[in-house]
Amino acid sequence: MADLSDFLNILAFAFSVTGPIFVVLMLGIVLARVGLITDAFVDAGTKLVFNVTLPSLLFISISKTSLSQTEIIALTGYGLAGTLVVYVLLEVLARTLVHPGSDRGVVVQGAFRSNMAIVGLAYCVNAYGEAGLAAASLYLGFVTILLNILSVVTLNRSLNRHGSWQDTLKAIAHNPLIISILLALPVAWTHLHLPAVLLKTGEYFAQMTLPLALLCTGASLSLAGLRQEPRNALYATAGKLLLVPILLTTGGLALGFRGMELGILFMLSSAPTAAASYVMARAMGGNASLAANIIVLTTLGSILVTSLGIMLLRGQGWM
Repeated sequence: MADLSDFLNILAFAFSVTGPIFVVLMLGIVLARVGLITDAFVDAGTKLVFNVTLPSLLFISISKTSLSQTEIIALTGYGLAGTLVVYVLLEVLARTLVHPGSDRGVVVQGAFRSNMAIVGLAYCVNAYGEAGLAAASLYLGFVTILLNILSVVTLNRSLNRHGSWQDTLKAIAHNPLIISILLALPVAWTHLHLPAVLLKTGEYFAQMTLPLALLCTGASLSLAGLRQEPRNALYATAGKLLLVPILLTTGGLALGFRGMELGILFMLSSAPTAAASYVMARAMGGNASLAANIIVLTTLGSILVTSLGIMLLRGQGWM
C-alpha cells in the first residue's frame, strides 16, 4: 500500500509540473479555433514576450540570484560543455541519417535547441518556484547564447553558406534576452538593490510572460503539415525528446548533480524545440516546413516525456 501511495505522490508531482502547461497550450489552440486569438494577436504577443516581458523576467530573476552559489555555477558550466558535446554528436548522426543534406542543419537545430525560456522555464517554476526560476534563468541565459551561435553554424554548414561571423555577433548583440541577462549579471554580482518602483514594474511584466507565451505557442501550432517529410521530423523529435535529455541528465548524474539542479537540467533539456528555430531556418533559406513540423511534434511530445522523466527521477530519489 505504501508503494502505491508513493507512486501516486510521484505521479501527482509530475503532473503538477507539466499539467498546467498542457492546459494553457490546449487553451491557446481552442481560443485560436474559435477566433478569440487571431494571427495578429499571436504576432503581437510573441513580439511583446520576446522584446519586453521575457527580458524583464530574466533580468528580475537573475538580478536576485546569488552568483556565489557554486551549484548553480557548476550546473551552468556543465550545461555549456554538455551542449557542445551533444551538438557534435548530432552533427555526426545527421551526416548518416538525414537526407537531403540541405535538411541536416534544420534537423540538428531542431534536436538541440530547446524552448528553455518559455516551456522549460515554466516546468522549473512549477516544480521549484522562485528558487527554480533563479537557477534556471542563469543556466538558460548562458546556454541560449551558445545555442544561437551553434544554430547559425549548423545551418550555414548544411546550406553551404558562408555566413559572416560579424553578422552572427551582431544578431547576438541585438538579442533582447541576451542584453537583459548581461545587464542583470553585474546587479547580481554586486548585490545592488534596485529601486522598488523599478522592481515592481519589472515584476508586472515578468508575470505576463509565461501565460502569454504559452497561449501564443498553442495558438500557433498547426497539425496540417505533419504528413510532409515525416522521417526527418521524427529524427529531430527523437533527438530532442530522448537522446539529448538522456545524455545530459545521465552525465549530470555521473557528475553528482541531485535535487533541484538535476531537475532543472532534465526539464530544460526535455523542453520542446524553440520556436526561434523556425524563424532562423526560414530566414537563412532552410526547409521552413520541416522546422515547423519539428516544433509541433516536440511541443506535443514534451509534456509526456517530461512527465515520465520526472516520475523516474523522483522515484529514484534523484530529483
